[in-house]
Amino acid sequence: MSGIIEKKKQVVEEITEKFRASQTAVVVDYRGLNVAEVTALRKELRDAGIEFKVYKNSMTRRAVEVVELTELNDTLVGPTAIAFSNDDVVAPARILNNFMKEHEALEIKGGVIEGEVATLEQIKELADLPNYEGMVSMLLSVLQAPIRNFAYVTKAIAEQKEEQGA
Repeated sequence: MSGIIEKKKQVVEEITEKFRASQTAVVVDYRGLNVAEVTALRKELRDAGIEFKVYKNSMTRRAVEVVELTELNDTLVGPTAIAFSNDDVVAPARILNNFMKEHEALEIKGGVIEGEVATLEQIKELADLPNYEGMVSMLLSVLQAPIRNFAYVTKAIAEQKEEQGA
């Protein structure tokens, strides 16, 4: 009997550590997906460095209490899986949201973003953000704009002086 309790404690500790270490954790209901669809989803998440696990809700509730994210308890009903991402904040929400568009059976129930419980709306907003490379590209274009404008003005002044001198 105590062996079973020890295993359960280990599982709760594992879930607790995953919540602490992850940038983002997205809770989904996967009821209605067939094996092939779940396998495809797992592969897509794994390729992005995201861990997708199914835990018993009772174990997850205990872990959520330890990390003080008890508002997440409302989402821990029915078949529940959690996508944990330690590196990319946006990737789990984006991948799950895109998968949900193609497979109506998948339902995002909520999640945690950087240690704070997030609503479904916040998860969807996060999913609409561009990935890291897209954000860097946008930042670089914003940084280049003043330099580009300065170059155009300088060129225009040079051409104007050239016309005046001729």
